[in-house]
Amino acid sequence: MSVAVLSVFNLSKSYNIHQVFEGVTFSVNAGERVALVGPNGAGKSTLLRIIAGQEMPTSGSVIKARGARVVYVPQEAASALGDATRQPAPAGPEAAPAFSPDDTLYRSMLDAGGPLRAMQARLRDLESRMAHVEDYPDRWEQLMKEYEEVTHRFELAGGYEMDHRIEQVLSGLGFNRDQFDQPLNTLSGGQRTRAALARALIADPDILLLDEPTNHLDVEAIEWLEGFLLQWKGTLLVIAHDRRFLNRVTTRTLDMEFTRPRAFTWYSKGGELREGGEIQAFSRLQDYPAPYDRYLELKAERYDRLLEEYEAQQETISRTWDFIRRYKEGQKKRQAFGRLKRLRRQHNEGLLEPPAERAQMRMTLRAHVRSGRSVFEAEDLVIGYRAAAGGDVVVLARCPDLEIERGERVALIGPNGAGKTTLLKTIMGEVPPLAGHIEVGHNVRIGYYSQTHEGLNADHTVLEEVRSVRNMTEGAARDLLAKMLFTGDSVFKKVADLSGGERSRVALAKLMLTDANFLMLDEPTNHLDLDSQEVLTGVLSAYDGTILFVSHDRAFIDDLATQVWSLEGGRLMVWYGNYSDYVAEKARLQQLERQGAQVDGAGRHERGRSGAHIKADTREQSKTARRQERAAERQRQKLEKRRQEAEARVSELEARLNAISDALTAATQARDLDEIVRLGTEYTRLEAELDRAYDEWQQVEEQISGPAPDHLMAGPDTQS
Repeated sequence: MSVAVLSVFNLSKSYNIHQVFEGVTFSVNAGERVALVGPNGAGKSTLLRIIAGQEMPTSGSVIKARGARVVYVPQEAASALGDATRQPAPAGPEAAPAFSPDDTLYRSMLDAGGPLRAMQARLRDLESRMAHVEDYPDRWEQLMKEYEEVTHRFELAGGYEMDHRIEQVLSGLGFNRDQFDQPLNTLSGGQRTRAALARALIADPDILLLDEPTNHLDVEAIEWLEGFLLQWKGTLLVIAHDRRFLNRVTTRTLDMEFTRPRAFTWYSKGGELREGGEIQAFSRLQDYPAPYDRYLELKAERYDRLLEEYEAQQETISRTWDFIRRYKEGQKKRQAFGRLKRLRRQHNEGLLEPPAERAQMRMTLRAHVRSGRSVFEAEDLVIGYRAAAGGDVVVLARCPDLEIERGERVALIGPNGAGKTTLLKTIMGEVPPLAGHIEVGHNVRIGYYSQTHEGLNADHTVLEEVRSVRNMTEGAARDLLAKMLFTGDSVFKKVADLSGGERSRVALAKLMLTDANFLMLDEPTNHLDLDSQEVLTGVLSAYDGTILFVSHDRAFIDDLATQVWSLEGGRLMVWYGNYSDYVAEKARLQQLERQGAQVDGAGRHERGRSGAHIKADTREQSKTARRQERAAERQRQKLEKRRQEAEARVSELEARLNAISDALTAATQARDLDEIVRLGTEYTRLEAELDRAYDEWQQVEEQISGPAPDHLMAGPDTQS
């Protein structure tokens, strides 16, 4: 039988007159993994803080199971690492130890296991006492009995595996061993947030509350966290904007959805309809027993059902009013009056509201200027930085010859600190390359989106920030911001006071005004809610320019990328296709390497050590062959793309020539001399352009299939 470890009853929260959410009720059983989703501003983080005891609700209550330990990790846990991940423990020997941000990363993890550390300290104390009681056998037995009990509890709690657990968690979340002894106050904000997450996992609480845990993790760390949480036996309540993470980890979805703002009206006893002002939108919670993708299906079914019920009620009301108007002065006057009273009572008690649709961003992105075919090229590129003025050079990655053609969408992935942002800034010219040559193509206009929103002025209002990009009227700026869900007085909020999701929407609004044809996006989905991510994915998929983007969102990369550039071990590798293609190809190559290693092992057993140099040559030849195979495949795909473009160009020109030919016929019949001359000139120009397009198509065909035989290329007069 499942036991509830967390129960929330009729919870409401408001700030002054602003209602955040109302009537939130749910319970979570031991071992459940629950997702909390909803649009930015719906109150998800506020709800977690109330459950964690860091905020008080306006009304309602939160009840946790007796003795349950709760750990909460907020979105940005960097500023108060100790407070963010430690909740008060029961008094006594297992109370959580004090935490100092001056501690090293590793020691702070030791402190995370408060009860274990307390038991370990008790064991050391008992050992010291037992060393001095050899003359008191009665005392010895008492100490020995307690020592055995504490040792048993320590072992059951995994105390002897603590060091291994710490190393496993820190390594899984992307820390290398060189950072274990680094003081916490020297870590970056993102690293401290990851350290806070590590402390939470090591603490092994009964209830774990995570707010956007994937924001500062690379793809490898996200996949490790998924595996960890799937094996973990505790109870999880998580806010996340990573669809694949939610689908894999959670089994239930709590949806914080906005109500529809509406006018409050009621009928007086005298039958007069009165107005009581406007009821503002606030959040309510809906419970769906399914992971994220299935939740979307259930939510759509619920919307259709509620809409059907609402429309049926409206139809009944309409028919009732028709009856009242028709018979209020006739023989059925009493029936009409009775129905009117029932309608008024239903109105006052509350009629069904139409189901609210979530407001969505209405972004548009266009490349107003067409760039050249080659948007970016690099040869022998080495990226990195100089540690300080006159200091050592730090090489982050060496890159093969790179090229991005117009219309491509390239995903850049790799572990934190591998150099992804540095590569973007090197291409933009903000960081000089350590070696190699970079060339940005003809007519290329770069638009940059920073994951830290460093381009935003914190002192500006939202309205001022958007108008700083382009000279525009307040009305035009408001129209643009309304598309990004900033309406009413929200356009006067200071950028410094915005949430992460709101800052992201402001940065995207500014990007819409740049008219760029080469977008460079650094973690564009961070902080955006899932609905906004869906909109952004659709807009970028339809974008007619070129995109190079950094992301750790695997679903986003799958939906968007035509290439994947992975930074691995100080080198950049180019893979064609999306993220799933990258994973499949990487697995295929690893399988081939394993098979090759097995063959080499069998050969060594058969031939002995005298053939070692032959096997080494064979392995090198195999690697060379694979490199050549991949290079040939890349070249083939490029040629195939050029052929498709050439064929499309030929078809377009032929269609235009046919249209002009029809227009010439019409002009000739109408004897419009000026139009005949104009169309004839245009026809001649297009014919020449079509000849050039055919030549280009033929060149590509020859590169793909080889040149055609001479007897096929010769005209009829030269063949005999």
